[in-house]
Order: sequence, then structure tokens, then C-alpha cells
Amino acid sequence: MVLPIAALVWESSQGGWSGFWDAVTSPEAVAALKLTIGTAVAVALLNAILGTITAWVLVRDDFRGKSLVNAIIDLPFALPTIVAGLTLLALYGPKSPLGVDVAFTRTAIVLAMMLVTLPFVVRTVQPVLQELDPEVEEASRSLGASSLTTFRRVIFPNILPGVLSGMALALAKAIGEFGALVIITGNLPFKTEVSSVYIYGRIESGDTAAAAAVAVVLLALSFVFLLAIGAIRHFATRHDRA
Repeated sequence: MVLPIAALVWESSQGGWSGFWDAVTSPEAVAALKLTIGTAVAVALLNAILGTITAWVLVRDDFRGKSLVNAIIDLPFALPTIVAGLTLLALYGPKSPLGVDVAFTRTAIVLAMMLVTLPFVVRTVQPVLQELDPEVEEASRSLGASSLTTFRRVIFPNILPGVLSGMALALAKAIGEFGALVIITGNLPFKTEVSSVYIYGRIESGDTAAAAAVAVVLLALSFVFLLAIGAIRHFATRHDRA
């Protein structure tokens, strides 16, 4: 882990500090970074909700086709992400059978990121729900607590560490996503160009130092976000034990 990161930092310093600063503060690089971070955070929050609901349904409900849904949840793990991008383009592109065309828009970025990151939340929350003792919920309801109060004060504190872990994984995946975005977003500078695609463009142009510089900033931001989520998870776990 250390060697590739060290090589990346070394490559980013080839143009000196001034070259590094110019690369990461160029208008196009800044726009790509803002779009990437903003969208990734929004997707992580959305999937924290949708992933928890999905995990709840898979654990607590029995319905026909449940095994199939369970298998579909894992599909993004197996599929190459560029296939996910092609699938979204077919479904939500100019020739959409649903009549919904969001290709080459920021909505497409959100949909693509959500598709590839939802399983991370579902698969971290699901085992926590399976281990949760139903008798605790029954005791809460027998004492007069409503379903909402039971969820807020009994269930949610227990599954929160799992939700936060899923969010951290989803955020890390969304920030670095490339394959699912490169086709459906159109890679329009200042509009739909995310950092991973911008970095690829710099490499294709032969400007590897600038690509490495932006990659270092993206790596640092990802690390900060992961540390922050980890700190929140640690506090929530300690507070729950107290």
C-alpha cells in the first residue's frame, strides 16, 4: 500500500511545488474535484437510507423472489463497472425504453454511483440486522413504545455502526469510480467531468505529473472522509456501550 502511494506522490512532485499547485488549482481540475466530492457524499447519504431499507426488507420480510433479489444486489460486485455504465445508458439514454433520458447530465452521475455502491451498504447492514435480538424490540413495544420510537431508540443505535461502515465503503467507491461514469456522463468539462475521468484525460495528454497531482488531492480527501466516518462510528459505538 505504501509503495504505490509513495510513487504517486513522487510523480506529482516532478514539476515542483508550483507545478503541483497549478495542476490542482486549474479551473477544470477544481470543477472536477468539487463535482466528484459533492456527488459522492450525496450518493453515500442516499444509499445509507436506501441500503438500510433494502437490508431491512431482505432480513425481516419473506416474499416470492427474495433469493433472486439477494443475487441481484451482489451483481455490481461481479460486473465490470463499464458494463454498468452501458446498462444505464441503455436504460436512461437517448433510446431509453422508459422514455427517460438523463445521459450526459449530473443525474446520470448520481444514478451510476448509486448503482455500484448500494451493495456495500446493504451487505454491511444486513448481518447486523440478522444478529439483532427480536426480543429487545418486543420488550420495547410491550412497554408502550411505538414502532417509530422502537426503531429510533432500540434498532437504529445498534445498526448505526454498520450503516456508517457501509457509507464509508460507498463513499470510497464513488469517489474513485471510473468505468460506470465514462460512458453515460459524456465527460463534459465543468459539467459532468468527474476527477477520475479528468485524471485519465491528463494521462492521455501526456501530462502525468498533473494527473498524479490531482490524484494525490483526491486520495487525501478520501482519506479525510474515511477518517471522519470512522471517528463517528467509534464515537457511536462507545456511546452505545456507555
